Amino acid sequence: MQAYNKSLLDALNAAVAACENCATAYLQEDDVQALTRCIALTHDCADVCALTLRLVARNSAYAAHLHTTRAEICAACADEFSQHEHLHCQQCAKACRRCA
Repeated sequence: MQAYNKSLLDALNAAVAACENCATAYLQEDDVQALTRCIALTHDCADVCALTLRLVARNSAYAAHLHTTRAEICAACADEFSQHEHLHCQQCAKACRRCA
C-alpha cells in the first residue's frame, strides 16, 4: 500500500468515526427534531467517506469518481460543525477538514 493511500485511508476512517460519534451524540439531545439537518449531514459524510475508504483500500478504478463529492461533503460538514461548541462537533469538524 502506498503512503498516499495510507494517509487517505486514515483520514477517511477518522472522518467516518467522528461523524458517527457526532450523530450519536445529537440523538441524545433533548430537541432531536431541531438537529435533523446536522444528523443528516453527518450520516451523508460518514457514508460517502466509508464508501470511498472501501474503494481506495481495494484500489478500485472508481474511487477517483468519489473524491470530488467526498471532499465537498467533508468541507460542508467541517464548515457546519466548526460553528458548534460541543466537543464532538469540534472533533467532527477537525476530522472532516483533514479529510476534505
